[in-house]
Amino acid sequence: MAKLKDFYDVIVIGGGCTGTGVARDCSMRGLRTLLVEKRDFAGGTTGACMGMIHGGIRYLLYDVETTRVSCLDSGYIQRIAPHLLFRIPFLTPVMKGDPFNAEMVETFFEAYDRFVHLKRGKKHTRLTREEALEIEPGLSSEITGAVASDEWGINPFRLCVANALDAAGRGADVSNYTETVSIAREGRRVRGVRLRDVLGGGERDVRASIVVNAAGPWAPKVAALAGIAVKLRPTKGINIFFERRITSVAVSADTIDGRNILLMPHENSTMLGCTDDDFYGDLDHLTATHDEIEYLLQAAERVFPSIRSHRIIRVMAGVRPTLYSWRRIEDKLSRDFEVRDHAATDGVEGFISVIGGKLAMYRLMAEKATNLVCAKTGVEAECRTHLEPLTGGGEPPDTEALAAGYSLPLYAVRRLAFRHGANCAEVLKLARGEPRLANLICRCEPVTAAEIVYCVRKEMARTLDDVRRRTNLGCGPCQGARCAFKAAILLARERGDPPGAAREHAAAFLQRRWKGKFPALRGEQLAQEELNQGTYFTAGNLHEALREEDFLRGHRL
Repeated sequence: MAKLKDFYDVIVIGGGCTGTGVARDCSMRGLRTLLVEKRDFAGGTTGACMGMIHGGIRYLLYDVETTRVSCLDSGYIQRIAPHLLFRIPFLTPVMKGDPFNAEMVETFFEAYDRFVHLKRGKKHTRLTREEALEIEPGLSSEITGAVASDEWGINPFRLCVANALDAAGRGADVSNYTETVSIAREGRRVRGVRLRDVLGGGERDVRASIVVNAAGPWAPKVAALAGIAVKLRPTKGINIFFERRITSVAVSADTIDGRNILLMPHENSTMLGCTDDDFYGDLDHLTATHDEIEYLLQAAERVFPSIRSHRIIRVMAGVRPTLYSWRRIEDKLSRDFEVRDHAATDGVEGFISVIGGKLAMYRLMAEKATNLVCAKTGVEAECRTHLEPLTGGGEPPDTEALAAGYSLPLYAVRRLAFRHGANCAEVLKLARGEPRLANLICRCEPVTAAEIVYCVRKEMARTLDDVRRRTNLGCGPCQGARCAFKAAILLARERGDPPGAAREHAAAFLQRRWKGKFPALRGEQLAQEELNQGTYFTAGNLHEALREEDFLRGHRL
């Protein structure tokens, strides 16, 4: 647990996009701020999303305002974190036998075009069958035409880390692996919280004027600690990842029950998602099922017939903190949000909950919550989170010069710049004093030793999974089999861990990777995984890791 003060103006519980956004906004307005997260930043719902800052065209059918504000906030997020975003071209194909024709689809997109300028998007274009197949030959021959549009992809992990670091840079105390175990009340007022160090043990009490509950789907549990009932309609979604880009554009598809899903290139892989089902289980232990995977594959192969021939490398599950509603199917639930002042709704002062919403409007959610905090604490400062760049959002680095200066592949430096933006040079400077840190540890992504060390020293990474969230370590085709041990050695060295800790770090990391792989393993993929485990995890990777350990410690073999 980080060194904490005894009293704060505001304590923010939850380290997803909303919580880190609130902490940044509060610190920018001069409030003494503490942000706590029981796991790691973006370790819950934010890290399990599809990674898009999009308007959400489908919401036009029942939630037009959500579409508008999502597009508006998308434009703001592009301004403050330009290095983390990338444009994704979209195709919405029209199939033979569909209940709607190309004219009907185009009319829908004409309505969406009213908002796309807010997110620097391009207006739709109607395509013939031949034009659509020329753009993406993998589409089904059963299409009759398509509509082209675009959306923006983002790295949600880096977005959360950037917000947390920005808050810390402005004076906030930020602490991951810090669980809120109780909330202190004096009569009708919340006075503070009791915190537990998840990794190191120990508890302590911290007081505050305001406590903000930004725990996503865990918000009802956090509110219950204060004796308050918060009701959500949590829904579970899964995303499937393929080993590489198997499409040149994102492709929209309909499921057997009429819901919409996407097959989408995202960074170095392809995502297929997502499901949307009511969830009543354990939020801390999510797994995908065979039925959920089959549901997505069945829908995707109707528009992209070769989908089953591509290798799945992992499946990711998450739960949305959707606002409560009765008698609506999950896919039609509102993605709107609510900033709830429990003084007004429950007669309890000093406690605020931020519930609902989605990644594309996290900044607006944070602004509304901070406005309420300021109103209650007498602070008159205006919000500037849409104007001032996030950590890394400044002047883009000269990647060609950096690649030449550190003898690194240009692609590796460009990927580093995508993640760290203006701080890219600062990361690589670590290799000046220790040239070995310029070595590539993960070649799938790729990730240098310097970046791993930087994340531990400067970005609060405490486990290999934390490093993964910040760097994409182990997210490529090998899923960590060839880089886990070498990365674990670096982590153990930076932490000053005792002998043998590196093996424990690596084993825990590979177990987490396995959790995302096993639901999809079958047939040839299962046999390939057996071979991969046998070749790299035992003989190959262990031998390389031992050599790398001696190398990094300066010994000769």
